[in-house]
Amino acid sequence: MYSECMSTPERLIESTRELLWERGYVGTSPKAIQQHAGAGQGSMYHHFAGKPDLALAAIRRTAQEMRATAEAVLGGSGSAYERVEAYLLRERDVLRGCPVGRLTMDPDVIASDELRAPVTETLDWLRERLAGIVEEGRAQGEFIASIDPRETASAVVATVQGGYVLARSSASPAAFDAAVRGLLTLLAAARTGDRPRATTQPRTTTQPRTTTR
Repeated sequence: MYSECMSTPERLIESTRELLWERGYVGTSPKAIQQHAGAGQGSMYHHFAGKPDLALAAIRRTAQEMRATAEAVLGGSGSAYERVEAYLLRERDVLRGCPVGRLTMDPDVIASDELRAPVTETLDWLRERLAGIVEEGRAQGEFIASIDPRETASAVVATVQGGYVLARSSASPAAFDAAVRGLLTLLAAARTGDRPRATTQPRTTTQPRTTTR
């Protein structure tokens, strides 16, 4: 499953990330991690103090990847609206869900201050990043003066996370696509001047992936 050049700690972390996404914290047993990673018990406990330590490393890795993926779009070229639009329309495996967002529904993760911290920090970072872009657009006259950057950013994050839930509950990415299109219509209405409205479809897929998005 993994490249032969991947170290044992890397295989353990990647395996834990996958299992946390698929089974949650309780369902991710040390034995399952070892089997998934092709590593022995001795190797696991040589590199990590135990399951909580390994889970924290995995959650941090997932959070870092989510930030990098979002920043690659939000930090790109284009107007404020176009960058938010690009974030909303980027390709996602919506039926599998958000690896960070799903952790918020894991009671064992939420009950642990240490495990919850990377999740909270990442979602806070995303809201702040989006709010900064909307504020930039407002300052440059792209958005109407009455738009609230923080509330708008929260709406973007809520739409994406809620869209995952709707898509999974209906077993169809159409619900996610509809939520995104609706938000883009509202956001386009807050732009100044006569600008074209978004018509592009969100790029979604129903195929499982081995990497987070």
